[in-house]
Amino acid sequence: MLTPPLRLQPSAASLAAGFARIRAELGIPDGFPAAAEAEAEAAAAPAAMHADRRDLALVTIDPPGARDLDQALSIAAREEGGFRVHYAIADVAALVAPGGPVDAEARERGLTIYMPDRRTPLHPPAIGEDRGSLLPGVDRPALLWTIDLDGSGSVLSATVIRAIVRSRRALSYAEAQAGIDSGAGDATLLLLREVGGLRIAAEAARGGVSLNVPVQEVVREGDGYALRYEGTLPVEGWNAQISLLTGVCAADIMARGGIGIFRTLEPAEPADLASLRRSAATLGVDWPEGVSYPEVVRRLDPVRPADAAFAVRATRLFRGAGYAVWRAADGDAPPVHAAIASGYAHVTAPLRRLADRFAGEIAVALCAGDAPPAWVLEGLAGIPGAMASAAGRERQAGRAAVDYVESAILAGRVGETFTGTVIDVREGRATVQLAHPAVVAPLDADGAAAGETMVVRLSEADPAERRVRFSRA
Repeated sequence: MLTPPLRLQPSAASLAAGFARIRAELGIPDGFPAAAEAEAEAAAAPAAMHADRRDLALVTIDPPGARDLDQALSIAAREEGGFRVHYAIADVAALVAPGGPVDAEARERGLTIYMPDRRTPLHPPAIGEDRGSLLPGVDRPALLWTIDLDGSGSVLSATVIRAIVRSRRALSYAEAQAGIDSGAGDATLLLLREVGGLRIAAEAARGGVSLNVPVQEVVREGDGYALRYEGTLPVEGWNAQISLLTGVCAADIMARGGIGIFRTLEPAEPADLASLRRSAATLGVDWPEGVSYPEVVRRLDPVRPADAAFAVRATRLFRGAGYAVWRAADGDAPPVHAAIASGYAHVTAPLRRLADRFAGEIAVALCAGDAPPAWVLEGLAGIPGAMASAAGRERQAGRAAVDYVESAILAGRVGETFTGTVIDVREGRATVQLAHPAVVAPLDADGAAAGETMVVRLSEADPAERRVRFSRA
């Protein structure tokens, strides 16, 4: 996950100490070693490696205030019909010496980890927020994708080269949406709506689904705390489709080239889908019999709090995602990502994900007719394990943050009763979902059956221990 699952509003700043304690418990670092900081400050991309594509009118679209800008976009109509998408991705490999202090630290971290009060970046700020970031008005090294689409949004061709680019503008999602809605946005924004819509339709046709998870804001409410959901804007889904398109093209290039690192996800377990269906019922999200999970997700209204809570809950279906190194010489078919319903590779967020730097290098080498660099081939086998370790740490941090926030929200309400639905019973342990607040927690209730609705009593809410428990009332 590369967006903050929880965001701390200033009114709830008193909770920050608890998040700092979580980072300390999990060994999430605070700052970078001096050697890594010094190397990052001196980093410079060799100009001879890159073509000059500063002519492209690229824009970035990100959350407000973001400075680690991985992607810049330009879309134009093709004379032959259809669209040409230029997608510039930060060229981190041009700035990070293999085996150097920054590389070593990135391999140890694996991911930028987001918590409600702050993020712990993958790279030192001199790279992640400056020399490597596609900030507006400055020249930056990039891996520049050129993807041609026909009028239906299907891929005609895709290639990637090294280039020097210069972003024209850094837009927030709200600014981009306003430009699209008013019609006053530039051609890229207006075509993004069209191309994004076509790619969403193509995703649905092949049975895929992408989940736009709303940000949960922790706010002060009276003497306690509350969660509010910030619904996603349509432009966020359209923008995400360009990233997904690039990942699908990268996977295709690697499959044809006989080597790559793919993003993997097995189909959801029936028990997890059944649990999610019970959560939908509790929250009032319509999920008729015979309607698939992707169809339900596509119907969600991001403005409706119950739908937003369901989208957050649905992220559990993606927890089995991983990475796999693949070589045609091994004789197996390339892996398929169940949610994307296609081959897929992470290549669009190298400032925030280690694997993207390796996958991007493979793609650019194969497009040039070259073998991937030796440092990529030597380190490739260790990437799935490094990413699995980083993802595990990220999940622990995310789960601890949610537990802490939920226990803070419910503190002072011990003994109160709520109506909840048992969404899971596994190995004798029951889990209950409340509708208001949208909390999921352990339930002490012998004989509880999955799907059972009951009145439960809050028996424990301890922020210090990050623990919430309910019992049958």
